This record gives sequence, structure tokens and C-alpha cells, in this order.
Amino acid sequence: MYKKTMSKKTELKIRHATIEDVKKISELENICFPFAEAASEESIFRRVKAFPNHFWLGFDGDNLVSFVNGLATNQKDLTDEMYENENLHDESGNWQMIFGVDTAPDYRKRGFASQVMETAISDSKRQNRKGLVLTCKKKLIPFYERFGFKNEGLSSSEHGGVKWYQMRLEF
Repeated sequence: MYKKTMSKKTELKIRHATIEDVKKISELENICFPFAEAASEESIFRRVKAFPNHFWLGFDGDNLVSFVNGLATNQKDLTDEMYENENLHDESGNWQMIFGVDTAPDYRKRGFASQVMETAISDSKRQNRKGLVLTCKKKLIPFYERFGFKNEGLSSSEHGGVKWYQMRLEF
């Protein structure tokens, strides 16, 4: 399934992941996050196998430049266990968890992450979810607030040894 969204500058092709995308996803993940925070290629493989339609991949031509991923669940809060246990995915879950919003450094501040995030939000609405939940570093709170996410304060997450803030977008 392919989708197209328009940016004033560049048309970004957005589609869901396949197993063939795992290497590219892993490479971008390791560019975007420090080792302690980045998902391993094995973890990405398991996630793509378990919930491919919960990866939104943004391409500029053949180049993967941005992606959003996460699982669906009835649990209201994002927990560290979700990052490594793809079996916690529930296709009919009320909440779309977002594990990461990755954008290649050369493509940042050009609207690509926003295009991919808007697609994830739109798909989640169409799937009748209650909303989306993510955790982010303090400096990214304003970025997510632009989409309507509300800051719920410090998360209990200890992922990568970093302080995370839980953000929620309710429909």
C-alpha cells in the first residue's frame, strides 16, 4: 500500500514496511539514535514481522528518509517492555504507541517527519483508536505539541538511561 502526501518542497511517498525494508530501517535507526536507545536490527525484524502496518516509511525517491513505528495496545501508557516484546501488539488495541520518529540528518527541518507523523495519526483515527502515545526528550515536546499531543510529564521509562516525557494525542 502506497500513500502520497504533499509538502511544499518535496513529495514524500509513504508506505508500510515489508521484511525487505528491515536493513534500511535499521540503518536509519542507528543514525538517529545513540546505541543505548536504538532498536537492534533483530528487534526491528521482529517488529516488522509482527506489525508491518504500524511502520510508516517515508521515501524521497528510493531513499528512506523518515519513518514512524510502534505497536497498538489496550495499555494506556508506553512501557519499556513494549520496545522488545512484539507479542504485546494487539491489532485491535485502543492506543497506537509510537516508539520512534526517525529522520535522516540531511532531511531534517524540511517537514518529512511531520508528513510521516500526520499519516500515522490519520491511519490511527481511521482505525478507531483512542489516540497515540509516545515518549520523547524534553527538547522535542514543542514538536509533538504542534500535532495536538499533550505532555503528561516524566515517563516511568528508563529506556537508554534517558529521561523521557510521555505525550498523548487523544481523538
